[in-house]
Amino acid sequence: MHVTVVGSVNPDLVAALPRLPGPGETLTATGLTRIPGGKGANQALATHRQGLPVQLVAAVGADPEADTALELLYREGVALDRLRTVPEPTGLALIAVDPAGETTIVVVPGANATLRVAAQDVAGAAAVLTVLEVPEQAVIAAAQHATGLFVLNASPARPVPAAVLRRADLVVVNRIEYTALPGLRDARAVAVTDGPRGAALLRDGVQVAAATPPPVSAVDGTAAGDAFIGSAVASLLRGLPDAELLARACAAGALAATRPGAQPSLPTSAEIDEVLSR
Repeated sequence: MHVTVVGSVNPDLVAALPRLPGPGETLTATGLTRIPGGKGANQALATHRQGLPVQLVAAVGADPEADTALELLYREGVALDRLRTVPEPTGLALIAVDPAGETTIVVVPGANATLRVAAQDVAGAAAVLTVLEVPEQAVIAAAQHATGLFVLNASPARPVPAAVLRRADLVVVNRIEYTALPGLRDARAVAVTDGPRGAALLRDGVQVAAATPPPVSAVDGTAAGDAFIGSAVASLLRGLPDAELLARACAAGALAATRPGAQPSLPTSAEIDEVLSR
């Protein structure tokens, strides 16, 4: 049983700020770090840390940024045999984070915008997970060719073809994305996240479960959503009840927010077990 993630790869340039800037405002950062990121890569590693074999379908450039972005995936054993190297530069994310862990993120797609998906990339996976940081045709192909569960993280928000939503066993969005995206009732289930307020699971627009995260001291919320999704996919495959799925996913997101950076912050299944046992 393995999971295939179709998604983006990029290093994150993270600037620590005393607060997030307003329109037209310039602030001086207190620090800058370069960390592996990209929603596809983050969610691949998040799912892998739940004890599942994971394959990533993605595109990068032939440049040092690709090495930075892929470092942890290589080290931890995420399968990269479906990785494409293209002439365009590797994508990049510019992230500002304040002391409370709130962020603003600007993504430069680069090689991610070239990604194409064939049937052999995803067929046979127990679950296929994709994001909206890759082209629409890649998302459509992932949905069409998935032979197991199909999960969509509809972020960053943009219109999603109705056929993709109808194919989705689970769509994950945050509160803002939920209000911005039409047609979500076509999906079998929708998880709506709302940061420290938790998450709700809806079927046919009706809430069927809800959970709140354990209290934590947040330092960086960059990959909290990715941690939530990795845990949710693992729980779906293991057949956990809706309430337990949400509780574990919320705990995963909360744990990720307690650590700086994207991929380094993603928790293991054992860490989720431990925080839920307190």
